[in-house]
Amino acid sequence: MNSHSSPLARGGRHTPPVPAGAESAEHVRRQVDRLCWTGILLGLAFTMTNVQGFAAAGARIGSLPWLAAWLLDPMVSLVLLAILRAEQVTARCGIRTGGWVRGAKWFTLAATYVMNTWAAFTAGSPALVVLHSVPPLVVFVAAEAVTELRNKLAAAVHEPSVDRTPEQPERKQRKASMGRVSFADYLSRARQAWQPGTAVTPAWIREVTGCSRGLSSRLAATLAAEIGKGSS
Repeated sequence: MNSHSSPLARGGRHTPPVPAGAESAEHVRRQVDRLCWTGILLGLAFTMTNVQGFAAAGARIGSLPWLAAWLLDPMVSLVLLAILRAEQVTARCGIRTGGWVRGAKWFTLAATYVMNTWAAFTAGSPALVVLHSVPPLVVFVAAEAVTELRNKLAAAVHEPSVDRTPEQPERKQRKASMGRVSFADYLSRARQAWQPGTAVTPAWIREVTGCSRGLSSRLAATLAAEIGKGSS
């Protein structure tokens, strides 16, 4: 039995069909999501040692304060990652989070930045400030961008299903033939179709010639002028 013909995916779960041509967008969405999260995790891992040094405050290596200092950065980072993951789900469902959620996110980001750069600022070294500022700032930007990127790319997966239906061959042929018809040809068709007593209107012109809406007004005016001259 062909696996593609079944609406059930692995594990018996129903998987909605992906529109034709959307496979590449789905692949890019997953790739971007993984790369952003990898960058965020690497940035937080880089800041861990700096935050540990800030929290240890010169404590002896291996001592209880030195070991406890390693818990500070994971404590902040895990809360931040939990908020970011929750924002992805709520944004996908169109649910707006409250001010406490956004405040918690920015507080954890700001705390990470301050603890990571404190020693560089107190040392007065611009190079160290830049070095220790880049990873937290990358995490800041990625944290804001990852949710929006995921939602936009998820929408792009289903975008090909809109206005991508194959055009009917008859319509294609009609459009191609219409593009080769000149104004004089349309006018000739209208003259042949006109009969005494017929009101020359743009709608009638479009009906008998098949021209566009914009061209029908000009044709109606031209034919009406000819008929007026002929009857005078």
